[in-house]
Amino acid sequence: MLPAKTNAKIPAIIVFGDSSVDSGNNNHIETVARSNFMPYGRDFAGGRPTGRFSNGRITTDFISEAAGLKQIVPAYLDPAYNMSDFAVGVCFASAGTGYDNATADVLGVIPLWKQVEYYKEYQKKLRAYLGDTKANEVISEALYATSLGTNDFLENYYTMPQRRSQYTIDQFQIYLVGIAKNFITNLYNLGARKISLGGLPPMGCMPLERTRNMGNGNECMESYNLVAVNFNEKLNGLVMELNKELPEIQVVLSNPYEPMLQMIKKPSSYGIRNEFEDRSTVSGFLEKTVCNEEEEE
Repeated sequence: MLPAKTNAKIPAIIVFGDSSVDSGNNNHIETVARSNFMPYGRDFAGGRPTGRFSNGRITTDFISEAAGLKQIVPAYLDPAYNMSDFAVGVCFASAGTGYDNATADVLGVIPLWKQVEYYKEYQKKLRAYLGDTKANEVISEALYATSLGTNDFLENYYTMPQRRSQYTIDQFQIYLVGIAKNFITNLYNLGARKISLGGLPPMGCMPLERTRNMGNGNECMESYNLVAVNFNEKLNGLVMELNKELPEIQVVLSNPYEPMLQMIKKPSSYGIRNEFEDRSTVSGFLEKTVCNEEEEE
């Protein structure tokens, strides 16, 4: 099914964040947090992994297409693309990162401050490519999509001891919201006006968290989900604050919590099925993978 077209006048989509929106930047840095192997990308054009943590395209790719732009948003560090591609869409996201610099350190990925530095570099290249007037128009009218926060809790606060020794869980949320405010304000000062701030999914329902929750039958970890709900409420308060404080800015909270929770609870209602429950599907998939590897050799 093709994504619904929008009437929005968006000349470009500019992306910051983590694995939910990383379109391949991690393939070009020294980190283990990569998705450059099968089955990632098996439903992408050509059936090859691209560095997206998905079987195919990711949310920002679909948003780009729906806005009448290109079908994908390329990764800034991917040498296969140039400014003619980046002028209508560019991704600075890095899987495994978060608001907190300490989160990026866990897997050695691109911290948020570095993503902003890449964006500043991009602005200079964009002005050289389009000229100041056109580039400034793109910068001010573009949609800035962000998705951050999950790793700050799952890979940092609940996994590493440092932040837990400094903050209660509520204090840590406030700390992250402060970073989010500075980040959005920095984007605003650099010319951004249309910003989508991504909220947290039901992170207690993620596969790894459910796997760890063996004592409760591998059900969702509700304590983690409650933190996600509370954090999203704080982000919503931040959005209202920013819209009042910064002239001409339009910030919205893109909250994936309820839609994703419903998909998890009733996957069949959304056309989602477990292919690997069918042994023949497993055999077919493995056969295809082996054939692809033999072709590469």
